[in-house]
Amino acid sequence: MSISILYVRVSSLDQNSDRQRVNEKDYDKVIEDKCSGSIPMFERTGGIELKNLIEKNVVKSISVWQLDRCGRDLRGVINFIHFTTQHKIPIHFIQQGLSTLDENGDENPISKMMISILGVVAEMERKLILERQLEGIAIAKMKNVYTGRKKGTKEDPLKFLSKTKNKKALELLKKGYKSIEVSRITNLNVNTITKVKKLMLSI
Repeated sequence: MSISILYVRVSSLDQNSDRQRVNEKDYDKVIEDKCSGSIPMFERTGGIELKNLIEKNVVKSISVWQLDRCGRDLRGVINFIHFTTQHKIPIHFIQQGLSTLDENGDENPISKMMISILGVVAEMERKLILERQLEGIAIAKMKNVYTGRKKGTKEDPLKFLSKTKNKKALELLKKGYKSIEVSRITNLNVNTITKVKKLMLSI
């Protein structure tokens, strides 16, 4: 039996995905990822699950709130769409009202053009976000406001591990995920993952 899937992604563990779950009861299954849009679709936890279902030929269609939920890197988005197109699975982008395939299972040329444009826009938005972050840090440093953690200060290990992202990282490490995989899923720096792993071994 083929199933319809609603794919949902939010950037952080504490973000709410309700907006993307409109009419979720209309779908057979909901797959959710909580990670950065810079991570390629099939390197995400939910993305891996989605790929497995596609390769088992049980997916009828995939619905996503908007294009940037699939990624903010144009090449990554195109690779994902190409993979689903090869398997004759249409992706419906709800907010934009676009589908990658028509009713006959053929590529929709108008949608293909619009998706390419939206992919470029998403990629530009990501670059702007990163630039603004760097500018903000630079300005804060100039004003002596951005100092980071004071040298010599230590955070309580239990308090550190109880943080939402760190707690998720701990769970993934216990399940056997590699540090680089955990970093991509949780959007944490590899150094933070190493610290989590070190504390995990001591508790």
